[in-house]
Amino acid sequence: MVQKARYMGNSEHLAILKQGVAGWNRWRLENPETIPNLSGTNLRRANLREADLSGVNLRWTNLSNANLLGANLSSSDLVKANLREADLYKANLKDAEVSGAYLSRAHLREACLQRCDLSLANLQGADLTNAYFSGANLSGADLDESDLSNANLNETNLSNAILSNANLTNADLRRSDLTNANLEYANLSNSNLSDSKICTANLSHANLQECDLSNTTINQSNLSHANLADSILSNANLSNANLSYTNLKNAVLSNAILSNADLSRSNLEDTILSDAILSNANLSGAILTGAQLVSAKLDAAFLIGTNLVKANLRLATLNGVSLSEANLFGTIMPDGSIQNC
Repeated sequence: MVQKARYMGNSEHLAILKQGVAGWNRWRLENPETIPNLSGTNLRRANLREADLSGVNLRWTNLSNANLLGANLSSSDLVKANLREADLYKANLKDAEVSGAYLSRAHLREACLQRCDLSLANLQGADLTNAYFSGANLSGADLDESDLSNANLNETNLSNAILSNANLTNADLRRSDLTNANLEYANLSNSNLSDSKICTANLSHANLQECDLSNTTINQSNLSHANLADSILSNANLSNANLSYTNLKNAVLSNAILSNADLSRSNLEDTILSDAILSNANLSGAILTGAQLVSAKLDAAFLIGTNLVKANLRLATLNGVSLSEANLFGTIMPDGSIQNC
């Protein structure tokens, strides 16, 4: 009872809003110093298209199925608000507080969410295509099966977020933080993850084809069965990562750190691994046909049953490595000689 009273909005403010958006917006212009309080009110299915709700207290407010198309919600307080299936197409939520809010299946296409706090928010199945999240906080948010294609998520905090089965094709995730995020079965094809942090994340079965992962920190992450074909991972840190059964065909891993990584039964056909560090890596059963391993460090790597046909190992270091069971036909050895047996 105490909590309900705490989030009870101003009845006068609510009455003005119910008279219509035109009257509300006029009242806002005439009373610029008044901070409206609509917290805890029921605005389900309300028509608030292009309403000026900037800075408004909407905490715990029920806005489910509401029409907020083009509405201005910048710097508003939407903590714990119910926005389920609300239409927020091209809405402005810049600097808004939306932590813990319920936005399941909400329509946020082309919405501005710059520096918006969406931590622990429920965005399951939400339409976030072409949304602008730069600098937003989505830590711990549930984005399962959401559509984030073409979204701008650069410098966004997505640590501990749930992004399983999410669509992130062509998304801009540069310098983002995905530490401990769940991206299982997510589609990240053609997305830009350069300079991002993806430590201890779950990317198993994820589609990362043609992604830019240069300078990315992905150590201790699970990428088993992921598709990284044609992706760029130059200078990436993949130490202690699980890359078993991963498709890395034609990928660029020059100068990448793969020490202690599990690459067993992975596909590294025609992959560029020049100057890569693969010390203590498990490459058993891996396919490295035509791979470029010039000056790569493979000290103490496990290469039993590895296919190195026509691979280039020139100037590579192989201290403590056994090649007795590897397929070396046409392989260029560290000294420049070519194996023909």
